[in-house]
Amino acid sequence: MSEMADSAVRRRRFAAAVALAAAALVPGAAVITAAAPAAQASVSAAVTSSYGGSRAGNAALNWAERHAAGCWYSYGGSSCSPGYDCSGLVMEAFGHGAGIWLPHSTYAMPANRHLHWIPLSQARRGDLMFYGSGHVEINTVWYHKTFGAHDWGQRVGWATWGPWWHPTAAYRVW
Repeated sequence: MSEMADSAVRRRRFAAAVALAAAALVPGAAVITAAAPAAQASVSAAVTSSYGGSRAGNAALNWAERHAAGCWYSYGGSSCSPGYDCSGLVMEAFGHGAGIWLPHSTYAMPANRHLHWIPLSQARRGDLMFYGSGHVEINTVWYHKTFGAHDWGQRVGWATWGPWWHPTAAYRVW
């Protein structure tokens, strides 16, 4: 199978998995995806737009989940090799996914003109979740789950909040 055909098969499988997840989470999304002739484009647009947040945040999370999941954590890192730190992952995800380049510092990010504070209760998919002032991750659609570069010896991926580990501030990016 050619590389292009293999890529198309992977996109269709991904679109089918997203449609299945959307049907389980949002019953109306299955109708939207079933009616679309080009399922892969329609599924991602329907799923991301139905969860709120900003277009930039959704694009950044999409990029991060595709390109950074499974990479190693590396302090100061901003690529899969040698790895990402939390702000490096956010910087690259918004830069490549949405064309918005943020600073590579959790202390400088909140002052950036693209970040707009929102109450934690209004955080949606793609919003930035700050844990104190020293850590940042991207919010997902799953309850109390974020995507990010967590700590030494861990891979980039999803983390669940807990009573001692939860965001203290949320920002929407546009």
